[in-house]
This record gives sequence, structure tokens and C-alpha cells, in this order.
Amino acid sequence: MKFNAVYVIVAREFKKFIRERSRLISTLARPLVWLFLVGAGLSRLVRPVEGVSYTQFMFPGILGMTMLFASIFSSISIIWDKEFGFMKEILVAPISRLSIVLGKALSGTIVSSIQALIILLFFPLIGLRLGIFEVVEVALICVMVSFCISAFGIVLATFYESYESFSVIMNFIVMPMFFLSGAMYPIKLLPEVLRLVAMVNPLTYGIDALKHIVSPLETGPMGPDFPLIADISVIAFLSTAFVLLGARFFERKG
Repeated sequence: MKFNAVYVIVAREFKKFIRERSRLISTLARPLVWLFLVGAGLSRLVRPVEGVSYTQFMFPGILGMTMLFASIFSSISIIWDKEFGFMKEILVAPISRLSIVLGKALSGTIVSSIQALIILLFFPLIGLRLGIFEVVEVALICVMVSFCISAFGIVLATFYESYESFSVIMNFIVMPMFFLSGAMYPIKLLPEVLRLVAMVNPLTYGIDALKHIVSPLETGPMGPDFPLIADISVIAFLSTAFVLLGARFFERKG
């Protein structure tokens, strides 16, 4: 693996992100709308549990939403690179496929982590109290989850050749991932079939890990669904698996 190649890919994607300010604004607007409009509306229907409002319950899910969309958008830029021939130039370069996948995954991680941390700054406005150590822990979890989702997005992108497939990815993969992640409702309260589907969703474990740190509830219907060590272990395992799968699929197409 060549670290210079990884650095070049990360630097290119990060420069694209800085230059596209409309992209940053639009990706931040979505979670804020959900947090302050949808959350405020549903808080009128769902009674607080042990002093925790529905808006506070869904805050980890809003962080997860931010990372999910930002990571997937960043990763599927590979499809755009394929259409314009840039990916072909990378694939013929004397660098390993693993370097390409790591570069893309790390660039997606940086972009989506920054956006998630911006959303995190809104926690005082919904009545949550987090100390500096909790903020650092949330930041570390966000980095892990962003890397995992970015690597997953790269695996997806290897199967598509045109940007018209974007709507397929959004409607049949990204949106179900969000709604079956515990972001809007606890996994433990889902029907059996949907609960099983949610348990193979990598975002489920990321949001659950955030609940351990952000939510004051340790048990109950609004508390975390899995132990924190299980969440972190699954995210680490899936991240490794997605990187290796992405490199493998790129190898075949190369």
C-alpha cells in the first residue's frame, strides 16, 4: 500500500468538499430540519420517558443521519469518477486497490465527521448536557461510524456504472438503512422481521453507541439496545470487511 496515493486521494476529495459550499449547506439543512421540525412535532405525540424528550432521544439518530448521507454521497462520487474517466486513470496507476479504497474511505470519513460534529454543537439547544469527555467520545464514535459507512458506500459504488443509479441507492438502500437503524424508534420495539433486518444494518450499531454516550437513559424503551462493547466490535469488524471487499471488487473490475 502506498501512503502517498492515499494522501492524494484524501486531499483531492477534501478540496472538492471545501469548494462545494452548497453541498455543505444542503447536507446540514436536512438533519436540522428533522431535529427541530420533525422532532418538535413528534415530541408532542410521544411523552417524555424519565425526563428525556423524543427530540433528545432522536439526537443520536440525527447524528447518524448526517454521517449516513455524507458518507454515502462521498463514496458514490466513485460513480461520477467512472463516468468522467478519472477512475480509469487511477486504476491504471501503479498503486494497489487497497490504497484507492482506503483513500476514498478516509476522505468520506473526514467530510462526514466534520458535518456530524457541526450538528453535535446543537446539543445544548435541545436540553442535553454533555461534558468535554462525552464530546470527545462522541467524536471518536462518529469517526468510526463514518469510516464504516464510507467503506460500505464504496462497496456499493463498485456495482454501479452510471449516476442514474443514484435514485436506486437512495430509495432502496440509504432510506431503509436510516429508518431501520434505531434513529426514529427503538430497535427493541420493532416487529421481529424488521428487528432482524435492523441487526444487519451497520448504522444501527453506530447510533446505538452514540445513545450510550449522549442519552441519559441506560435502560428502558428509549435506552440503548446493545452493549457498547458489542457496538464498537461490530463497527470495527464491518469496517475491515467492507474495506477488504471494496479492494477485492475493484481488483476484479480492474
